[in-house]
This record gives sequence, structure tokens and C-alpha cells, in this order.
Amino acid sequence: MRTRTFGTSGLETSVIGYGGWPMGRGMYGDLDDAEAMKAAQAAYDGGVTLFDTAAVYGWGYGEELMGKAIKSFRKDIVLVTKGAREWRRDIPDRTAATVADSDPVKLRKSIDDSLKRLQTDYIDLFLIHWPDHTRPHSEPMQVLEDAKKAGKIRHSGVSNHSVKMMQECLQTSPIVTNQIGYHIFDRRPEADVMPFVESHGMGIMAYGSLAHGLLSGAWKADQAFGEDDWRRRGDNFGIQSWGPENLAKNVAVVEKLKGIAADNGKTVAQMAIAWVLKNPIVSVALVGAKTPQEMNDDLPGDWDMSDSLKKEIDDLVFAEGSGVGKSGMAIAT
Repeated sequence: MRTRTFGTSGLETSVIGYGGWPMGRGMYGDLDDAEAMKAAQAAYDGGVTLFDTAAVYGWGYGEELMGKAIKSFRKDIVLVTKGAREWRRDIPDRTAATVADSDPVKLRKSIDDSLKRLQTDYIDLFLIHWPDHTRPHSEPMQVLEDAKKAGKIRHSGVSNHSVKMMQECLQTSPIVTNQIGYHIFDRRPEADVMPFVESHGMGIMAYGSLAHGLLSGAWKADQAFGEDDWRRRGDNFGIQSWGPENLAKNVAVVEKLKGIAADNGKTVAQMAIAWVLKNPIVSVALVGAKTPQEMNDDLPGDWDMSDSLKKEIDDLVFAEGSGVGKSGMAIAT
């Protein structure tokens, strides 16, 4: 598998990363722990060197399961986790029960708790998960700098941060990456976030490469989600690409994308991953897989897409897609 660096940081990653959000039970429907661990192993065996998780995935369970899954190859990978987002225990719906909270005391404890759950003595890359608007954005970055000095983390970054927020963060700590949503149905980061990241020597960690499942090619026009699946709300981080008013139309678009992919000897998922990687500012495209078969199906997404094929995809989605994010970064204002 090809590798890229996060901007000018020198930190290297495989171009496809293993996204651990589904490992956190209660967010992506049913999950078999053994199969999820095999999926992580399949990722590693296929050349994946970056594994991403977060403290709030499954209220800590996602980190625990990730720690078990990567134990045998921990020293060979870039392990990423995220903090500064707290659980709201007063809300029974775990798919909605988190809130940004970068209180320094809580964040310091969060780093220690993550280390224990992940069964490791250091984290390669620690990100501020979502911006906390109640305090200066530079404040949690100081905690990360202190954690670096203590040897608990090696690199720092952010997730879901706007240009203004990154500017403030940079007053305190370097940023290796901004982890943001980016896929065929969501181009919003291209407007200002990606140019800023590139100009400041950072790299993009793209999540939702398959539009959180829409681009897997398996969805139907009447796709339904269980109570333990965050996607049932229809809102895709500020856009409505699979909301009730848009789902059927976009599934029809995906069916046409399947044909384009087949003409190029690929699945629609493999084409979607290659589309994300077509942007040189993207250091790694995250893919969540709950089974080894899903992971093995997605690994061939590491291929060079031609300019003409990208234009064909873009023209189709812009012409026929609904609820497509085209400009501005609406997820972090």
C-alpha cells in the first residue's frame, strides 16, 4: 500500500486507515467483537499502518476493543485517538449523548484513561475531537503540549476545526492533521479548510470516505437504521445526503456510480476511496469495517484515479445528487 506523510511533519501513514468508530457499540448497529478484531487484523495484513479511535466511541468500549485488536502489532502502527468530548450520562440515547468539553483537568485525565483502555504507554497522534466554544481553542492544545513533554503522546492535532479555530490552536501547539469529513457527497472542506491545512504544512485525515455507508453500494431506497445507529437521524454532519427527502435519489446516483466503477474494474466503494485520495492534501482516508471481508473489499481502494474519471463522478453527483455539501464547512462554526 502507498504511504503519505502528514504535510511536512514527517509522520508517515498508509493512505488507507482503519476507522474504529464502529467498534464503539451503540453507534453503528450490531457488532461482533471477534469479527471486528479480525477486521483490524485484516487491515494490518493488507498494509494499513494507521488505526483511529476515540474516547467517546461506545463510552470507552471502542478504545478497549481497539487496544485488544492491535496488541500484537502496536509498535508497527500510528495509533490515533481523540479527546475533549465528554459523555452526558443524563441522556439514555448513546448515539447523541456527547458534548465537547476541553476542560484541562478532564482532558488530562482523558489522556491517561485512553492509555489504559488502549493498553499502551504512548499515543502516536492525539486529536481534540470537536471544538469547545466555551473556552479558548488554544487551551486544550497546551494540555497536549504538556502530554508530549511527559511522553504520553507524540504528535497533536484537531478534528472538525475551522480555519479560525486552527489559527488559534497554532498559537500554542503545532497541528499535524485536521480530521474532517470528506467524500464524494461532501466537498465543503475544499473551500477553505483544505487550502489552510496545505499552506501550513499539515495533512488531512478524511473520515466518512464511503459517506458513512451510502457509498458502500449496499443501501436501498428505503434503507432503515436501528435505534442504536446514529445514521437513523438522517443528518450527515450538517448535510442531508441520506435524509428522508434525499435518500432514494442519492441511492439512485450510487447505482449509476456502480456502473462507472464497474467500467473501471472497481467496486463503488473502492472508487469512492480513490476519489478521496485523489486530493493530494489528504494524507489518509479512513474506512470503518466490522468484518474482515468488508476490510478486504475496501483495501483495493488504493489506486490512482484519472482526472477524467473524477470529473465524470463530480458531474454526475452535482447534476443528480441531493443534499450534497458543496461549499463552506458547516460542521464547525
